[in-house]
Amino acid sequence: MIGITMFIIALVLLLVGFPVAFAFGSAAIFTAFLAPDIGIDVFNLLPFRIYGIMQNFNLIAVPLFIFMGLILEKSKIAEAMLLSIGKLFGSVRGGLAISTVLVGTVLAASTGIVGASVVMMSVISLPIMINHGYSKSLAAGTIAASGTLGQIVPPSIVLIILGDVMSVDVGSLFRATLAPALLLIGLYVLYILIISYLNPTIAPAIVDKNIDKKELIRSALKAIIPPAILIMIVLGSIFMGVATPTESAAFGAIGAIILTLLNRNFTFKTLQYASMETVKMTSMIFMILIGATAFSLVFNEAGGGDIILAFFSEDIGSKWTFIMIAMLAIFILGFFVDFLEITFIIIPILVPILAHFQIDPVWFAILVAMNLQASFLTPPFGFALFYLKGAAGDQVSTGDIYRGVLPFIGLQLLALGILMLFPEIVRIF
Repeated sequence: MIGITMFIIALVLLLVGFPVAFAFGSAAIFTAFLAPDIGIDVFNLLPFRIYGIMQNFNLIAVPLFIFMGLILEKSKIAEAMLLSIGKLFGSVRGGLAISTVLVGTVLAASTGIVGASVVMMSVISLPIMINHGYSKSLAAGTIAASGTLGQIVPPSIVLIILGDVMSVDVGSLFRATLAPALLLIGLYVLYILIISYLNPTIAPAIVDKNIDKKELIRSALKAIIPPAILIMIVLGSIFMGVATPTESAAFGAIGAIILTLLNRNFTFKTLQYASMETVKMTSMIFMILIGATAFSLVFNEAGGGDIILAFFSEDIGSKWTFIMIAMLAIFILGFFVDFLEITFIIIPILVPILAHFQIDPVWFAILVAMNLQASFLTPPFGFALFYLKGAAGDQVSTGDIYRGVLPFIGLQLLALGILMLFPEIVRIF
C-alpha cells in the first residue's frame, strides 16, 4: 500500500504541474514522513547515493553527447543533408518521406536529441513535402517517427542511462541496438514504399528532367560523408574497445566543433548556445535522477521491491508473463510520463526480477529502449507531437499529426514483437 500511495502522490503532483524531479522527491519525503516504519531518517543514506551517481564515469558521456548534438544542430550540416538527399530520392514515389527517414537516422546517430531533430525536419522537410502534394498525415507522421530514432540509434542518451541503471556495459548496448535500429528503419521505409505504391496521390514522385543525377549524388555524398565519418569514429572506437563511451563522446564533441569550422558556420554565439543548453538539459536529467533516487530509496525501504519480486517469481512464476506485463506497463506509462521517469523509477524495480528469471539484461534493455521510443509519439503527452506542432504551426493540424503517427506506433510495436520473438537479433553485430 505504501508503494501504491507513493505512485499516486507522484502522479497527482505531476497532474497539477509540479516539475518531475520535485514530484517524485516530494512523494518520497511525504511518504517517509507519514509512515512510522520508515521515518525521515531514511534520507541519511541519500547523500551517499547521490555522491555515487556523481562519481559514475559513464554518465559524463551524457552532457558530452548532448553538446555534440547541439553543435551539429547549428552547423547546418543537417539542412544540407535534407535538401540534397530529398532531391536525390524525389523521383521515387514516397522518396521525400524516405529521405526524411534516412536523414533522421543520420541525425539520430550524430545528435541524438529528439526535439532538435523533429524541429529541424519540420522546418525544412515538411513544407517541401506538402508543396509537392504529400499527404499531411504521412508527412507529419514520417517526421515525428524519424525524429525519435535518436532513442534507439546509438549513441543514444537513453541507452547510456539504461546501462547505468541496469549495470550493463554501455558499449554492449550500443552494439546490440544496431540490428534492431536497422530493423525499425527498414520497416519505416517499407511502409512508405507500400502505402505510396497503393495510393500514388498520397506521396507522388517528383518528375524533373532538368535534374542532373550525378550532381545530386555528389552533393548528397558531400553532405553526408563528414558526419558519417564522425559517427563511425565515435561508435567504432567504442565497438573496437579503443575508447570508453565517455572518451568517445569527448572526441565527438571536439569533432563536431571541427566539422562546424570546416563548414564555416562556427561562431562563439553557437558555442555559447550549445554550452548553455547542455547545462540546462544535463541539469534536468540529473535532477530527475536525484528525485528518482529518493523515491527508490523510500520504496525499497518500504519493501516494495521485495513484494514485486515475490509477485512475479512466486505468484506468476513465468518469464514471458513478466516480460509482457513489463512491456505493457512501460508502453501505457509512456502515454503520461517521460522516458526519463520510466527509466529512473520503473526499471530499477524490474532489475532484480531479470536476475531471478535469468533474462539477458542487454536484450531486455533494448526492448525497453524501443518501447520508450513510442512514448515520444503516443498522445496526449508525446513530446515529438508537441515539437512538430510547435514548429509546423498551421501547416498541419493536430488531427493530421495524430493520424500520421498511428501507423508508425504500430510499426514500433511490430519491431518490438519481432525482437521479443527473436532475441538473437541483438547479437548480430
